[in-house]
Amino acid sequence: MDTGARTFVTRADAVSITDKRLLKGARAREIVLRRAVDIASLDGLDDVSFGRLATDTGMSKAGIQTLFRSKEVLQLATIDYARDMFIDAVVRPAREAAPGVDRLRSLIEHWFDYAKTPLFEGGCFRVANIARFDSRPGPVRDALVRDQQEWLDTIGKQLRNAVSSHEIAELDIDLAVFQIDSVLCAANTALRLGDEDVIAKVRRTVEDLLKAA
Repeated sequence: MDTGARTFVTRADAVSITDKRLLKGARAREIVLRRAVDIASLDGLDDVSFGRLATDTGMSKAGIQTLFRSKEVLQLATIDYARDMFIDAVVRPAREAAPGVDRLRSLIEHWFDYAKTPLFEGGCFRVANIARFDSRPGPVRDALVRDQQEWLDTIGKQLRNAVSSHEIAELDIDLAVFQIDSVLCAANTALRLGDEDVIAKVRRTVEDLLKAA
């Protein structure tokens, strides 16, 4: 007679085990990506590697490779994570303001908070990375360009709202978007160098574009 103890795993037990594994994987992914966006903002996406992340997080290199499979997958996940953080910090809070001039100003003010705090250790994630990949075709470049265009479209939409509602005079929207983005990129560098006076200059630049109709 077999007197050894037998373990029976019920369906509920199996689901619980699966849920715990998924939760553990999600937590590990969160830890890795939160560190990855900081590395990328400081040293660029090229320095986002399994080995460095293993060292910085205390996780195993093999475990991180299991989560992301390849360096390119890891880089793309890092871009998506940074995008979500940016939306939470800048775009989503600005939605409380009325479309048009008020929302554009809110976007700019939340961008200042994003860059000054900074949300990422190295400042603006896009500024730190897009110039490194602008001449390197591939999925990483495409993701960065898509992210950048989404931000430009967000600015442009509020300028168009302001023009259509007669809050401001007619203007070249594409040129205005370029000017605003350019001064924000320059402001990111200035803020990293400790020059907070640049914020007033950005505000003046934006307000010069928002002339009453």
